Amino acid sequence: MTLSIRQPALFAAVVASMALSAQSSVSTGCIGELTGQACGPSLNTITTAVPFLLIGPDSRSGGMGDAGVALPADADALHWNPSKLAFAENEGEFRVSVSPWLRTLVPDMSLSYLAGYKKINKRAAVGGSLRYFNLGSITFTDQNGGVIRDFKPAEFAVDVTFAQQFSERFAGGISLRYINSNLTGGLTTESTGKTKAGQAVAADVSFFYHNTDMVIASKDATFAFGVDVSNIGNKIAYSTSSRTDFLPVNLRFGPSITVDIDEYNSITFNADINKLLVPTPPVYKTAPDANGNPVAVKNPDSTYAIFSGEDPTRGLAAGIFGSFSDAPGIVYTDADGVQHVVDGSKFKEELREFYYGGGFEYWYAKQFAFRTGYFWEAATKGDRKYFTMGLGVKYSIFSLDFSYLIANTQRSPLANTLRFTLGFNFDGKAKKKVSDING
Repeated sequence: MTLSIRQPALFAAVVASMALSAQSSVSTGCIGELTGQACGPSLNTITTAVPFLLIGPDSRSGGMGDAGVALPADADALHWNPSKLAFAENEGEFRVSVSPWLRTLVPDMSLSYLAGYKKINKRAAVGGSLRYFNLGSITFTDQNGGVIRDFKPAEFAVDVTFAQQFSERFAGGISLRYINSNLTGGLTTESTGKTKAGQAVAADVSFFYHNTDMVIASKDATFAFGVDVSNIGNKIAYSTSSRTDFLPVNLRFGPSITVDIDEYNSITFNADINKLLVPTPPVYKTAPDANGNPVAVKNPDSTYAIFSGEDPTRGLAAGIFGSFSDAPGIVYTDADGVQHVVDGSKFKEELREFYYGGGFEYWYAKQFAFRTGYFWEAATKGDRKYFTMGLGVKYSIFSLDFSYLIANTQRSPLANTLRFTLGFNFDGKAKKKVSDING
C-alpha cells in the first residue's frame, strides 16, 4: 500500500477506520456530529485503537459467519473463547492462519495468526498465540509534498492463556495480552511532536458451558454456551502529546448445538452476539451563528459542549459500564436552531450497537467439512453484512481449512476475503496404546 499523508500522527486514525473489519461508509444525508443531525438514524460508528484484535483470524469460524464463542474447542479458541480449552479432546494442538486483508483496497495488507495449547491435566490447559498484522507500505510526505521516507507499519499481539474446568460441564479461562502498534515509525511533527509505537497490556475473561448428554430427535447431541470479554486493558497513545484511545473491549456470547446424525455424519449450528464495550461518540451542542448556520458550542475550557450522550474521554471502567447507556440517539434541529432528541431513539441506538454472526458446519466421517454462515451489523454502526463459506479436511493429525467471504453490500472492502488455516494436533493415542501393550 502506498499512502501519502501530511500529518503522520493521524495515521493511527486512518488505520483504525480501515482495519476494524473494514467498516464500509454509509451516507444518510445527515450533517456531522459537531453541527447536529438533521435526519433519521445517521452513521455513528464506534472506533477504537488496534481494531485488528477483533478480526477473526481462522478459517473455521471464518466460514461460519465469523462466530465461534461456543464451537467445540481447538487451538483457535484462544481468540474466540479461551475457556473452551479446558474441554479440549486432544492433548495439544497448534494452528497457523494467514489471510490477505482488504485485498480489494490494499494488495499488500495481511493478517497472520499462530495459536497453540497443551493440556496439563484432564481438567486444565495452557496456551499461547501470536497475531501479526502487516499494513503494507506507507509513504510519508511533508506539507509541501516532499517524500520523508517509506515505512512498513505493523501491529502484533502476544497472548498467554490458562483454562480450568470447574465441573464436568463448566469452565473458565483468562488470557493476558501484550499489544504493540507501530504505525508511524517514530516520526516527529510540529502538531504532535515525536510519535511512538502504541503499547498496551490487556486481559480476556471467558466462560464455557456444555452438556454432552442431550438427545435431539433420537440423536445424540451437545449443547454449548460461551461468554468472552476481550481486550480489557489500558488506553493506548501514539505520541506524548496526543490523546489516548480505548482498546476494542468486546463482549461476545452465544450458543452452539452439535447433532450426531449417525456414525459418519454430524452437524453444528452456532451463533455469536457481540457488543463493543467502549464509549459511543456523542452529539455535540450547536447554536445558530449570525447567518443562521449551526456552529459548535464550546465550554469555558474550550472543549465541545455535549448535547446528547456522554463524554467519550472517560476511564476504562466508566467506558465499559457506560457503553450500555451512552448512545445519543437521533438528534434533529428545528427551524429555530434548537436541537431535540427523538423519543426512544437512544434505546434503539443501543440495540443497533449489537452485531451478530452465525453459521452451520457439516462433517462427514470426521474428515471432510463444509461450512457456511452470515454476519450482520446495523448500517449506522458500520454496515458490515456478508455471507461466508468454508471447507475443511482432516487426515490423521493434520487439518487444512479454507474460508471465503461474499459481501452483500456494494464496494465492500471485505469482498472476496480469503483465510487459510493449517492445524497439527497431538492426540496422545499412539502413546496410550504403547503403554497399554507394555502394561
